Amino acid sequence: MVQSKDSSEVNFKIPKIKFTKLFINGEFVDSVSGNTFETIDPRNEEVIARIAEGNKYDVDLAVKAAREAFDNGPWPRLPPKERRRIMLKFAHLVLEHVEEIAALDAMDAGKLFSDVKTSEVPSVAEVLCYYAGAADKIHGTTLKMSSEIQGYTLLEPIGVVGHIIPWNFPSQVFACKVAPALAAGCTMVVKPAEQTPLSALYYAYLAEQAGIPDGVINVVTGFGHTAGAALSSHMDVDKGSPNGP
Repeated sequence: MVQSKDSSEVNFKIPKIKFTKLFINGEFVDSVSGNTFETIDPRNEEVIARIAEGNKYDVDLAVKAAREAFDNGPWPRLPPKERRRIMLKFAHLVLEHVEEIAALDAMDAGKLFSDVKTSEVPSVAEVLCYYAGAADKIHGTTLKMSSEIQGYTLLEPIGVVGHIIPWNFPSQVFACKVAPALAAGCTMVVKPAEQTPLSALYYAYLAEQAGIPDGVINVVTGFGHTAGAALSSHMDVDKGSPNGP
């Protein structure tokens, strides 16, 4: 048992670290190089786990999987109400595993377990539910033209999105980036901060359990100057979502 050093001390059970590999095309895989790095508990500087260290080659594989899922997979082509159903199931699974995810973020980011459990992780489910509700409300516009022609706009998913997640709110920012992209029908590659990779890998697992197809969410853990730089400069990524909400 670990006890926080805040006045609102709460005991929590250290969970078994289940996911330490990259998540690409629906599978947890080693990095191409086989390299790993340590993720550290900042409260005591102890090693929590060794995590697969992705680089340019792993980002290439993840983007390729996301591109295939977007160009030929079911997610962008699902009826919006089906995307909504799957995202709501994803949110439900997050709430089912709130204690385990909260413990991961508490250890990895040095946060108060009570705050993460009662606020940050539940907000992930709330954001997923919100954008699930938006999935079937993405409408175009009919335009009044100056001549006898029909004009209209059609909103379509942009394609493959690259998300870079900061260390300080790993769960909240994950949800704020991933949920709207899912609702729109996009596919994506997520690069969590090297300091806090654990919850992003867990969310990828829950997304798979919810029924999100292979290749829609890919997670490449690693460092900013290698994996992050490769993702942000990749020519087959249609939209970059930089560090921040």
